[in-house]
Amino acid sequence: MPYFVIFEETYHAHDPGTLAQLKELSSRRRAIEESINGSSFITEAIAREMYGGITSRCQQDLYKLDHYIPLLENLVLQVELVGHKDQITQWTSGLKLRWSSVLSSSSIFNLGGPKFFQIDSLRFELGMALFLYGALLRERALELLSSDLVQAATLYRRAAGVYQYLAEEVLPPLQPMLPQERPPEITSSMTSIMSLICMAEAQAVIVRKAEEKESSGSLLAKLHYGITQLLDEATLILNSKADDWNGVSDKLLAFISSCRMLHEARSQRHIAADFRGADQLGFAVGVLQSAMANLQGKSPGKGLWDLVYRQEVDALSEMLRKYEYERGFIWHQKLPCVEELPILEGKRIASALPYSPSKLERELVFML
Repeated sequence: MPYFVIFEETYHAHDPGTLAQLKELSSRRRAIEESINGSSFITEAIAREMYGGITSRCQQDLYKLDHYIPLLENLVLQVELVGHKDQITQWTSGLKLRWSSVLSSSSIFNLGGPKFFQIDSLRFELGMALFLYGALLRERALELLSSDLVQAATLYRRAAGVYQYLAEEVLPPLQPMLPQERPPEITSSMTSIMSLICMAEAQAVIVRKAEEKESSGSLLAKLHYGITQLLDEATLILNSKADDWNGVSDKLLAFISSCRMLHEARSQRHIAADFRGADQLGFAVGVLQSAMANLQGKSPGKGLWDLVYRQEVDALSEMLRKYEYERGFIWHQKLPCVEELPILEGKRIASALPYSPSKLERELVFML
């Protein structure tokens, strides 16, 4: 959630062109703020007219950011080119660049309203705007899951590219300036993790498409476990950068661990089905028992993820019951030792689509 900023009152324009660009920045940022905060008085009908018939609020917000971020990128470039660093720092501190965090548990549980973070750097503003852009791309992908899997996967990959760009290009110069208390969204570790999550989500959509086409069980198993590997990589960053994650919402942590467990279990279900198809019921049962052992007692808690977890446990239980019956009364096959069970293999085919910021390269002239 952004906090309103008036750029032209802080950066003193030397010419009308610069003033017009600064005013446009303020106007476009205010439109984003009002939409995110739910404080806009524009009706849905007028909004559709303004944005070329777009009815999705998420798409409308993406449109706004598509026109705000290039202007902001240009301002960051122009300000950082100015040699009078002390003067620029003084100006930026007057902007009151404040955002609240959706990932910080302190924001979620603050009964007095959202907690705002203020960091006197335009890169903070750019980082938070781009993080919001990636989040909206994910939200739009979710909207399309029931109607267009190909487009949904593309949007997840675009989001991954935005977070990758943040981690590699935008945020590194900002890291030494960050105070102890800062929103997780502007740490390079967080944006790297979000990029991996988006790639995992893109691959999950690709798996759904492959399942619709009735691809081989071995391929589906590898694709599911490829998602697990992506989330393992995210967890590795999480564990190695614990200081960056202080106060992060438990919901996000539960999301990562739950996705990881579920896709590993689904990989094992496909492997078990392949063993059954090859008349190796002993191995099929052994794989399912291992999957059940991995899931037992690891419910993510209340809410949607608990429902998904229980559905997966039920599916595993039913499959195991059926296979154990067949093994015991039809095939009489022995169970393999744990060491004899196949090692899970992953295949990662989803990648980030590189984010290329629009280069306006408009010269801004300030009064120093």
